[in-house]
Amino acid sequence: MASVPQPPSPTVTTASVVGRGRLGPVMARALRQAGIEVHGPTGRGEPIAPADVVLLCVPDAAIAGAAALIRDTGALIGHTSGATPVADAGVDFGIHPLQTFVGDEQPDVFHGIGFGIAGRTPSALETARELADRLGGRALPIADDQRAAYHAAASIASNYVVTVLAAAEQVAASAGLDAALARGLLAPLVRRTVDNWATLGPDAALTGPVVRGDAATVARQRDAVASGAPGLLPLFDALTASTASLAEGRRA
Repeated sequence: MASVPQPPSPTVTTASVVGRGRLGPVMARALRQAGIEVHGPTGRGEPIAPADVVLLCVPDAAIAGAAALIRDTGALIGHTSGATPVADAGVDFGIHPLQTFVGDEQPDVFHGIGFGIAGRTPSALETARELADRLGGRALPIADDQRAAYHAAASIASNYVVTVLAAAEQVAASAGLDAALARGLLAPLVRRTVDNWATLGPDAALTGPVVRGDAATVARQRDAVASGAPGLLPLFDALTASTASLAEGRRA
């Protein structure tokens, strides 16, 4: 009988998490649940306990300075930045969870999500891959020269979507809908749109007056924005033009 391949033994048994922002506490809880002895998260100026890895969940501008302070400890140092190149930050690896956090999530928030990983050496890359696997995620190697584009895609898909939804909420207010009611009414539309995009792609998911070539309706919408939320007019015009280009590509 052929032997069944066994998964490799874990190489990370201890970790120190640095950073008490939105991600640090969530990461610490998840690593503990994954069977790793976790120290922290620690804040600015606090001592960092020795560990196999030190994971920096700090703002991008603080990564290099934090890494320099612990460079001689012998630990592998990783950051959780999406955009910062590993080589420029003085760390050994990167592991960026492709998810949004507010700070109170449970460990299963990492299950099934992507992790953009990188490593200065093959063994450092494997450490990042191991952590992603143990957190229940999907490791995706991202080279340093591709990290900015990778992170820009994430920002467009998450941060900018919130910006657009806040604009929709503001325009809804000019129609007499308070914020909570607007969110409650628009949320099912947003969810269905995202589900359609994820399943069918942007061409099939795109609907509305721009796609139909209904210039009169788009003009009425623009007039309403100009009257009720004039500060959003440049955003409305840019989104209309971009949507028209997408629709034109679909018809081509």
